Parts: sequence; C-alpha cells; structure tokens
Amino acid sequence: MPEYITVTGARENNLRDVTLRIPKGRLTVFTGLSGSGKSSVVFNTIAVESQRQLNETFTWFVRNRLPKYERPHADAIEDLSPAIVVDQRPVGGHSRSTVGTMTDIQSVLRVLFSRHGAPSAGPASAYSFNDPSGMCPGCDGLGRAVGPDWDRLLDPGRSLADGAIVFPPFAAGTWQGQAYTNTPELDPHKPVGEFTDAEREFLMRGAPGSKVEVTGSGGTWSTDYEGLADRFERLYLKRDLSGMSQKTRDLVRRFLVEDTCPVCHGARLNAAALATRVAGLSIADYARMQVTDLIGVLNEIDDPQARPIASAAVTALERIDAIGLGYLSLDRETSTLSGGEGQRLKTVRHLGSSLTGMTYIFDEPSVGLHPRDVGRLGDLLLRLRDKGNTVLVVEHDRDVIALADHVVDMGPGAGADGGLVVFEGTPVELAAADTATGRCLRRRTAVKAQPRRPAGGLWVKGTDLHNLRDVTVEFPTGVLTVVTGVAGSGKSSLVSGAFVAAHPRAVVVDQSAVGISGRSTPATYVGVMDTVRKVFARETGTDAGLFSFNSSGACGTCQGRGIIHTDLAFMDPVTTTCHDCEGRRFREEVLRLTVDGRSIADVLDMTADQALGFFTEPGARRRLRALRDVGLTYLTLGQPLSTLSGGERQRIKLATRLHMRGAVYVLDEPTTGLHMADVEGLLALLDRLVDGGNTVVVVEHNLEVVAHADWIVDLGPGGGRDGGRVMFEGTPEQLLGARDSYTAEHLRQATA
Repeated sequence: MPEYITVTGARENNLRDVTLRIPKGRLTVFTGLSGSGKSSVVFNTIAVESQRQLNETFTWFVRNRLPKYERPHADAIEDLSPAIVVDQRPVGGHSRSTVGTMTDIQSVLRVLFSRHGAPSAGPASAYSFNDPSGMCPGCDGLGRAVGPDWDRLLDPGRSLADGAIVFPPFAAGTWQGQAYTNTPELDPHKPVGEFTDAEREFLMRGAPGSKVEVTGSGGTWSTDYEGLADRFERLYLKRDLSGMSQKTRDLVRRFLVEDTCPVCHGARLNAAALATRVAGLSIADYARMQVTDLIGVLNEIDDPQARPIASAAVTALERIDAIGLGYLSLDRETSTLSGGEGQRLKTVRHLGSSLTGMTYIFDEPSVGLHPRDVGRLGDLLLRLRDKGNTVLVVEHDRDVIALADHVVDMGPGAGADGGLVVFEGTPVELAAADTATGRCLRRRTAVKAQPRRPAGGLWVKGTDLHNLRDVTVEFPTGVLTVVTGVAGSGKSSLVSGAFVAAHPRAVVVDQSAVGISGRSTPATYVGVMDTVRKVFARETGTDAGLFSFNSSGACGTCQGRGIIHTDLAFMDPVTTTCHDCEGRRFREEVLRLTVDGRSIADVLDMTADQALGFFTEPGARRRLRALRDVGLTYLTLGQPLSTLSGGERQRIKLATRLHMRGAVYVLDEPTTGLHMADVEGLLALLDRLVDGGNTVVVVEHNLEVVAHADWIVDLGPGGGRDGGRVMFEGTPEQLLGARDSYTAEHLRQATA
C-alpha cells in the first residue's frame, strides 16, 4: 500500500508548481502566513480531487445529483483516499436545527421514549418537533410564536379618540379606526390605560352580536364590531405576508414580537409527546439539560430493555463532553453556536465512525477555543489518526502544530509572494527553521509593561443574559480591553449581547461571513471601485458605467466574469479564460480608454500598495490605506473575494470599519485565520485605533493579544451553567498572579 499522498505541479490560485509527499496514517499540519497557499493545497487541490474521483465511482444517474468538482490545476495527484472535510462554514442556521438533531442524539431519545415511555404517544416520529405528528400545533414545532407587541401598538396614556391605537391602518380617523371610536361600549375619551378588564377585553376581542356604525365614501352603515386583536390577527398574522407590499410588510413587522409559544412553552412538542415520561422526565426535559447532567440521568436508567438505547445516547454525549462542549444542551439551536463550537460538533459526528483509511481534513479547528480547550482538540485529532486515518490540518495555533507528525510550511509571503513550500519536517525542526512560522515559534510572549490609563468607563450593570449571573462590569474607555474565558463562559453574551445593547453606537466587527460572489472584489467591497469609475469617466469624457464589469462596459462573451464556466452535464465542469477579453472582463473599446497610460483592467491588476501610488483622490486613498492597515496591500483590486482565505476575509471586513475617531470598536476574535506573524500586524492596528482616540473591546483567546491588552476581563470558571461569573478584572501583569483563572494559568506558561 502506498505510504504517501503525492501532489505534483499544483497550480491552484497562487500555488507555483508545488510538489509534495504527504505521509499517510499521520497527522500533518499545514502552516504559513494568511494567503500563503495552505488552503489552496489542502482544500482546493487534495480535497477537491479526492471528492471528484470518489464521485466518479457512482453511476451517471447518481453523479448528476451530486456536487460537481472541477479537476484541480495540477500535473498529478496520486494515491488519494476518500476525504472528509470539516471546514469553518456555519453548521446550519435554520430554526429547526438543534444540537440534538445535528448530532442525531435526539433521534436516539425519540426511540427511547417511543419504546419505553409511558403513556406512549406512538412511534418515534410522534416525539419529533419536525414531524406533524409530534410538533406543537401552536408554533409548528418552533417553540416560538410571533404576535402583536401591544406595548408598541397601544399607547395607554391616550384615549381612542386621541390616537391610543398607534398602528396607522387602525388609527383614529381611518375607516377601520372608527370601529373603536364609534362603539357605544367604550368611552373614546378615556385613556386606554384606565380601561377596566371588561373594557379592555371588549376592545381586543369584542362580544357576540355587537354592532358599530362607520362612515365611508358610500355613506354610513352598521357593521359587526371586530376586536382590535381579532382584526390584526386576521389581516396580518393569518395571511401570507409575502402577498403584501414591502412597505406593508415592513410596517407590520415593527409591531410584532417573537415570544415563547404559549401552548408548549418553548418545548416545541404537542401535549401527547410531552405527557410521556421516562424516569419521571419528558423528552423536552431531557433536551433542556446540560450534556453533563443528561449523561448522569441516562446512566441511571436500569431497565434491561431501555438500557441499550440509553447507553447509545450516553456514548454520543460523552464525545461531546470530551471535546469541551458539555455545557451545551440538546435543544440549543445551531444558529446560536459559535464557529468553534459548530466545528467541534461536526467533528464529533466522525468520532463514532468505524471507517479507517480515510483522510480527514480540518480548517483551523482551534478557532474559538481557549488554550485550555485546545488540548482536548489535540486528543480528538490524535484519536482519528490512531484509528488508521490520515489527518490534514490547516492551523496557526502553536499547540496544535506541536502535535504534528509532519509539518508543511507555506510561503515565503502571501498572495503573489507565497505559493511555495518553504519547509517540510517535524515541529522541532520547524522551530529552528528560518521561515516566518519558525521565527514566530521561537518568540516568547511578553505582557505589556506600561498599560494605558483609562479616560473613563462604559458600564454593563446587573446583566443576566443567557448564563451571566448578575454581572456588572466597567469597560474602560481610551484603552484596549480584552475579554477572555473558556468556551461557553459568557464572553459573547457579555460583549456582543449586553455591552452592545447598552451602547448601541458601538462599531461591531463580528465573525459573520463576508458576502461574496464571483463578482465581488477588494475594490468593490471596500468601496474604492466607485471612485475608480468616476476618475476614468472624468478623464476620458465617457460614462462611468463603461468602467464596471457589472454594467455596460462588460465583455459580452463572459458577461464581465473573465472566465467561462462550462457545465458538461454528466462530465466534470470546465472553467476557461474568456478568449475575447483574455480574462480582463471588459470590452475592447473600454480597454482602449486610459488614465495616465493605464486601462481600467490595468488598475484592477494593481495591488493595493501600487494603487496608493496611482490615485490622488482622498476618498480612494483613505480606503486603500485601510487595506494597508490590515496587512492586505498584496491583494490586487480585482481579485475575486471567493479566492481569499478565511483570515484575509476577516481582515478585509475590518478594513471597511476603520478610520473613525472617538468610536467604540467591538471585535469578536479578530485573530481568526491569522498566522502568528499576522497577529503582530493586528496588534499594531489595534494600537493605532486606540491611539487615535478610540475605545477597543476585543473578545479573544490568543495569548499574544491577551498579553498586549491594557485591561482584561476574564469570565468563567467553566462554560454554560459553570460559567457566567467575572473571575478577574485588571492588567495583564496582574492577571499573571490570579489563581482561579484558566487564562492566567496558560498566560503564565506562555510567558515563562
């Protein structure tokens, strides 16, 4: 059996004829600067070719229903094994997806309740909130119901005649509003807040046989009285909003509120399913428990027939606990999971597999992990390897790199300056190598000796959001504050939730995906393309639309894409450079129009650094400097965003929010996707923001960022129910002496 995966002459994206031999049955970590070519080797070359060749083993009928992969640009890729890719894409954001459904543990519990619960509601599907036989009829299994927000819709201080009904279609003076001002049952001049219970009930629901006179263009007539709540629900809740105008939909949504379903109280299931008990608890009770608690409850089930099913659930739950997610509950919606939590849950699904000889490919699995949790991640990767699999990991974390059997370091730089293998060997050998990664591994972390002095403070007082326990914190202004803590300790609840709610003018840069398409480029994303078009239009005396590949100037053959994607039905798709514009996206007559001897295509081929020397317009230069400030000067203005790495996309999003003064910046794990050398540039950027008169609050695990802070807020001690408390507030130097903090423990190790 071949001992290596062999890649010869790989040329995907910025790769420059890369040739590699990757040992099978080993843990290989790919390192290098953000944009150096790691993902191009691992995902765009090895993973794509493995999946493409695997698909070729199916019949044409099946292949036509599978994702199609284009053959990677490489001379040869040999001795592959089937690949399973665990990437950083969200695990699924719809409201019917939970931790229990994603991990299939909910399915095991449904079997347990259908066979051994009493009284029985029927088969396993009767305990599913995604099945009509099990879902709550009040919310269709969502656990939430949308209804009118009467606090917004009714002003209790006003009378009906004086505009107590704030909803415009029912306001006083409208023909529908007359039903409430003209009814003899209510005093139209009495403040609604002073209505008796009977009067309010009549206002909202009416009474059988009640009539009211209304006046319209056809005169005056008597009609049945319809209560305010009944009318609103009939017209706006029991109809499809998509059939209304956008203006009406927006208006109605202003007066709606989402709340726990009053029928199932958030349990999602109907009464029959909720009535069934196993060990005295309903299936909803099981789903609400922390994983660690649920393991204990299931272990106490000793019925000889129920025990095997409970044991199967316990085995899966113990895998979740083993990777540091024991604080989650099965009813937690996957849309609320952090990137790191979602990625670890995706990995859990593969731990129970008995398959061997596979290739597992991970994209920065340490993202979102506190240093304490990285050790658990390492155990998980080694377990997959020890089962006889090949594990490939794209990673920047030094603790994960140290676990590798083999390391491939890409570089020497990023973008056009990368795309080469600059080192292959062991982690110990890499630490002695003269590469960017090697130099960073030799560098020791040092805490900031002289932190800045705060100018003031921004408070969060007595918040109980999610797992926070009456937390009160002062965030100092004019300094860099880093919020730390293990996964699930409450960092995002405190910062992205409570702090942003208390200070809504904060500039938030979170981990939401950058909206990309084949037409998105750095120039369009940061807004410099508008200036480029105006400059060309002014200097050439033509229309600005000519200089957009999304408008009249686009090449007619490729529609401004520069490439032609050909779907060959049952065969692999093929992408070729457009032969008319030669990949330049524009019509020939547009390319003949120049400014200072450069065509629009020439400008889009410039790097951000080169463009700074070309443009004199203040607006364009400000946006280009933002790209420079986040370390992306090597990107060309016209490079598709779809070719950027995760770290590059994170930084380009940050570039659009810079250069404000007196602002409060909130950044959620900005080191995501960044190499250790790139973190230096990020810290310099954060320093410039603070020195420019801003306040910066960062949620972060990276110990270099923690050590560089002026002020630290550490949450814990654990995750979920075991977290939600402030363990430490102070400077990094003071944190070194803290004894009840996991962050302090790891910072001491990093600075020793």
